[in-house]
Amino acid sequence: MKELVAKINTEIETFKAESDSLIEKGVKAAGARARKSTLEIEKLLKEFRKVSIEESKK
Repeated sequence: MKELVAKINTEIETFKAESDSLIEKGVKAAGARARKSTLEIEKLLKEFRKVSIEESKK
């Protein structure tokens, strides 16, 4: 689970950096990368939910 949380945190940092580039610098390509990152975050959070439910049943 620690590895999964680390991946989530890394992806959130990526999203922050890309969205900041889009908002502050107007880098349009950063917007696409930020959107891609949100999809990855969604996938990782679903996996976290699944794992955490399994852990709580033990």
